[in-house]
Amino acid sequence: MTEEKADKKTKKSLNQKIEELDKKVEWFYSDEFEIEKAVPNYKDALELSSEIEKDLKNLKNEIEILNEDFTK
Repeated sequence: MTEEKADKKTKKSLNQKIEELDKKVEWFYSDEFEIEKAVPNYKDALELSSEIEKDLKNLKNEIEILNEDFTK
């Protein structure tokens, strides 16, 4: 299997990323919160939020391109 195909199989959908981020944020307010795990979990949440923001920008650009094509 090529690396590109492997990446596509392991890539998460935007909805999956949002759900994962929600769970990470909820962890900070849960009884399972441990200060020792806070920094790594925070870093993971930041990375996920960056990925989500990038995905949303890509979707916005795609929609704008489609709108331009449609209105021609």
